[in-house]
Amino acid sequence: MPIPPRTKNFSITIRHSGPASLIDVVGSLTLFESGALRQAITSLVAEKRRDIVLNLSGLEYLDSSGIGELVRNYLTVIKSGGTLKVVGLSDKVEEILKITQLYKVFPEFPDEETALKSFPANSEKSSRS
Repeated sequence: MPIPPRTKNFSITIRHSGPASLIDVVGSLTLFESGALRQAITSLVAEKRRDIVLNLSGLEYLDSSGIGELVRNYLTVIKSGGTLKVVGLSDKVEEILKITQLYKVFPEFPDEETALKSFPANSEKSSRS
């Protein structure tokens, strides 16, 4: 029996701000969409872009597979020597992170600008010296 199409769209947009990358996640993060996020993170890490901000302001729904995917991607970034930060948590997503105790793992910031400023200053310049 074919699986009916999902009613909510899902998209990932990658933007760059200096050495950091921002990933906008929109829609529902479930088993069906988790591969797209994994591919985006893996590609950034392969490009040596390891300072990543996940903007979850457009995330409408997160299930257990989505939570697992967030953890998996966090570990991928950390093991590569990078940092993964989150911004734009809705009340629902924030509650899920609190219930699962993951709020202790994911550094959360009030907005993208604050998250970007929290990365080590001049990391690109110091690597050239």
